[in-house]
Amino acid sequence: MNATRRGFLTAAGAAAAQDHVHAQGHDHVHQAVPSDLTLRVKALESLLVEKGLVDRAALDAVVDHYEHNVGPRNGARVVARAWADAGYKKRLLANAGAALAELGFAGQTGENLVVVENSPQVHHLVVCTLCSCYPWAMLGLPPVWYKSAPYRSRAVIDPRGVLREFGLELPKDAEVRVWDSTADLRYLVLPERPAGSEKLSEEALAALVTRDAMIGVAKVTLPQAGGRP
Repeated sequence: MNATRRGFLTAAGAAAAQDHVHAQGHDHVHQAVPSDLTLRVKALESLLVEKGLVDRAALDAVVDHYEHNVGPRNGARVVARAWADAGYKKRLLANAGAALAELGFAGQTGENLVVVENSPQVHHLVVCTLCSCYPWAMLGLPPVWYKSAPYRSRAVIDPRGVLREFGLELPKDAEVRVWDSTADLRYLVLPERPAGSEKLSEEALAALVTRDAMIGVAKVTLPQAGGRP
């Protein structure tokens, strides 16, 4: 979040219009109107700032932190290091907090974090049955479906059915283990490293890792032929 966010209606609209002209080759402008949700957020923020209930600079700092310092990129970096360094993986599985500190993430999780490793024989799935406890520092904001009542209940009752709805069909002989996060103890899945990725750099490996794979509702795969890692 920065100064351009405050001028969103004009700056974003103009930029989108200019992109449209370049893409379509038209000599007239179609302005992109912000979504209703975006307008509501801006109106609420302006009202809170006007009434002195929030400080705009502090709000910008919080949003900037979540945009640039936390999120799936952090978790992906941890996963990639574990894939590339067997010693690090061993330390990560034994003491996630200490292993995260090695990568500069000391104290950022705010709770005890346990990392569980997927294998061809065992697949891990993370849920929070009470609310939406989730390792924000490693995965960013929890997705809407993670917080939904159907996922929170069905992940425990019918984990294979839930995974199937996400497009993940596991072998019948694979064991599924469901981990229930709490405010004090949260989980992150170390996905299986995809076959054929042996020659990829750690940075390229991290680019393959998705948030969903670290929750356990997906696997990490190599891109289709012609795609980019």
